[in-house]
Amino acid sequence: MILEPILNLVSICSQKGVNNVILSPGSRCAPITLAFVRHPKIHSRTISDERAAAFIALGMAQQLEKPVALVCTSGSAAYNYAPAIAEAFFQQIPLIVITADRPPEWIDQWDGQTIRQEEIYGKHVKGSFSFPDDFQHKDKVWHANRIANEAINLAQQFPAGPVHINIPLREPFYPNADEQFNFDSKVKQIDAISTEAVITGETKEKLKSKLSKFNKILIVPGQQRPNEKLQKTLDQIASLNKAVVVTDTISNLQSEETVNFHDHFIGNTVFQKDLNPDLIISFGKSIISKNLKLFLRNSEAEHWHVQQDGYSPDTFQSLTHTIQCQPLSFLKFLEENMASNEFYSSSWNLLEEKIKNNLPKVFSQTEFGEYKAIASCLKFIPQHAKLHVANSMAIRYVNLLGIRKQEVICNRGTSGIDGSNSTAVGCTFTTKDPVTLITGDLAFFYDRNAFWHNYSMPNLRIILLNNHAGGIFRLIDGPAKQPELEEFFETKQTLSAQNLCKDFGFEYHYIADEKSLTDVMENFYHKSLNPKIIEIKTESHKNAEILKWVKAKINEGLL
Repeated sequence: MILEPILNLVSICSQKGVNNVILSPGSRCAPITLAFVRHPKIHSRTISDERAAAFIALGMAQQLEKPVALVCTSGSAAYNYAPAIAEAFFQQIPLIVITADRPPEWIDQWDGQTIRQEEIYGKHVKGSFSFPDDFQHKDKVWHANRIANEAINLAQQFPAGPVHINIPLREPFYPNADEQFNFDSKVKQIDAISTEAVITGETKEKLKSKLSKFNKILIVPGQQRPNEKLQKTLDQIASLNKAVVVTDTISNLQSEETVNFHDHFIGNTVFQKDLNPDLIISFGKSIISKNLKLFLRNSEAEHWHVQQDGYSPDTFQSLTHTIQCQPLSFLKFLEENMASNEFYSSSWNLLEEKIKNNLPKVFSQTEFGEYKAIASCLKFIPQHAKLHVANSMAIRYVNLLGIRKQEVICNRGTSGIDGSNSTAVGCTFTTKDPVTLITGDLAFFYDRNAFWHNYSMPNLRIILLNNHAGGIFRLIDGPAKQPELEEFFETKQTLSAQNLCKDFGFEYHYIADEKSLTDVMENFYHKSLNPKIIEIKTESHKNAEILKWVKAKINEGLL
């Protein structure tokens, strides 16, 4: 009964390197589910909550740098994938999203689990594909196979991203008990051959001429995975004072040569004139620092963005050139064709050094709260760990604390709080290295179904900052000044992670002071059979006061 094009879809996935699938239980999707489960080269996992399932798939694809497939049944199940699909789209992470559907004649007929699924993800997928609704004619089989090839190729072409395949299915859904699945190892495969985009000789001469007009050059890498070759080239450029390299923690390109503490001094008008660039060069995706974005928007500098293809956002409102090539190729060109400007580099480096030297002294005088807690925890996280950080205050604290050696992962595509637990769980499915999640209480409890499955995660460590509120709203002028702050913006809650740990068998530690935190962190990364959680209790209003105090002390040291 299992239809040949469904088996072929799974075979094509395997042939194109899609060897992991996250399935959510359902009846309409049974033929697709069984085909994936019974394919000998595909690793299938079941996650019941579709929203968590999609973020888990995202976390896997992010690390594997290969597409991961998602399969769900018809109806609202498909809509629950949407937050992760939007995140994958803006982070350029490949997902093959496969949704079972009712046949077209039953749409809008009040049949169960039936919604309008074609193009359900709108502009947040690279492509939407609809399988034929029957396979009686050989051209329909050819069409389905062509769709499978096109979709998987599209997901992996730069910029990578999610694609959607909607498959209408009629009953019966289940094979007979003795039915065999025969996967065709020779099913037609259509390959997309990509070439590396590099700067040609003629383009080099044009860029060299344009480059000669600038002598204060700022390089701003956006979010990306660690890249040793990029790091080496950036460090060489910075060390020779040919440009200043300013790195957020999610760039994963921080080093002793780059400017990492910029969020402490950017925006201070005292330094604005000396720091202003006349050329901004960016590559990668988004940056965290709002101060940096505002500074660059006000700088009146030209902006060149480097990427091999796709649209280029005008983040700093000064985009003049999109340079379509590999960033490494362009950086090597810069290294060979830029003059040094020691004065401009020193303007940045002097402030960087002052903060690097002053921050430990300031923290030694700081009260215990979530800021100091994160600073303490970061000292214990192994360098080879994967460090996931939830949105809101957690990622901002980590960014303020400067250089990180670990790979830092944060869902900054849409910057939502949903899915940070699940993304970290997906990461644990791809590595034996420690995976650490630093998260606030709202993000953590919002995504608790990330742990509702039957797979072991002994390498997962969670540092939970529980101030029983959305503390970031105390730092935003608008809501902070409203009498409704606590009920309608912070959304105060009374939950503790202790019960969750009992439900899922996690090792649990409750912390309310600095000494207890240090004592637990000493053994936190020792091997264990189960994940471990440290829940750090703090007070929202006190955290806001501490952050403001630290910022004030740091600024005193700069003047």
